Amino acid sequence: MVTLFDANSGVLPAGKVKVPAPPAADQGVPITVNGVEISADAVRAEAQHHQADTPSEAFAQAAQALVVKELLLQEAKASGIKAEPEVLGDGRCEAETDATVRVLLEQAVTTPTADEDACRRYYDTNASRFHSETLYEARHILFAFPQADEAAGKQAQSDAQTAIAILNDDPSQFVALASLHSACPSKEQGGNLGQLTKGATVPEFEAALFALEAGELAATPVQTRYGYHIIKLDRLIPGRQLSFETQHERIAAWLEAASWSRAVAQYLGILAGKAKLRGIDLNTADGPLTQ
Repeated sequence: MVTLFDANSGVLPAGKVKVPAPPAADQGVPITVNGVEISADAVRAEAQHHQADTPSEAFAQAAQALVVKELLLQEAKASGIKAEPEVLGDGRCEAETDATVRVLLEQAVTTPTADEDACRRYYDTNASRFHSETLYEARHILFAFPQADEAAGKQAQSDAQTAIAILNDDPSQFVALASLHSACPSKEQGGNLGQLTKGATVPEFEAALFALEAGELAATPVQTRYGYHIIKLDRLIPGRQLSFETQHERIAAWLEAASWSRAVAQYLGILAGKAKLRGIDLNTADGPLTQ
């Protein structure tokens, strides 16, 4: 798979690339880079590694990736670059073409380091990004039933309501009731779900949980696609602002990666601008080289 770059994640967004549909033998304009053809078969093979909503989008992303790689390899050859593949962390050896591209970019693209002032400005401007999540220590008892079985659903709801009544009289019975009735593996821990964050559970469960105070038991069973839940919030640990000192290194790494990605995009734009490309346009207003 050929990878590109972006300022946020290190992968350049595919964008909308002008590229013909997968050509039949007698139609479509062949994709060429300074006379070197990128075959439709090569693009189709590369497209398997690109996630997209439609096959044509995956084909376009794959074509872009192969064209960019060809541009870089041609420039490396013209510059006389010979790279030694590195051994990767998992014991595999870097592909020769990947090593060549790596060395070319190391030589051609230089970016400044992010000093403390730049990091501080970013932190102050984006303070809301540096906030720990609120943690919810919760437990539940799940009364499951087949979703298509209305009678079983009513019975599960009734059983859950009975259990809530028992717990309102004697909260210490939670562990015993979970062990006896719950259809969740958490029954082995007395229904304990550990520390949950926003998005960790299904919306219905989350809405009920977030409405509770620490130590409170939900007044009614909460229905989800899994069944009826009895929910108790044991403890709430509010999120807090993370200090600049703890985030300085992370911010510097992000800023430097963003700067490097922009520089790479500019460098690719230069290579594309002086190349003779057919069958693809990398310099559209919404294309990857202008983002």
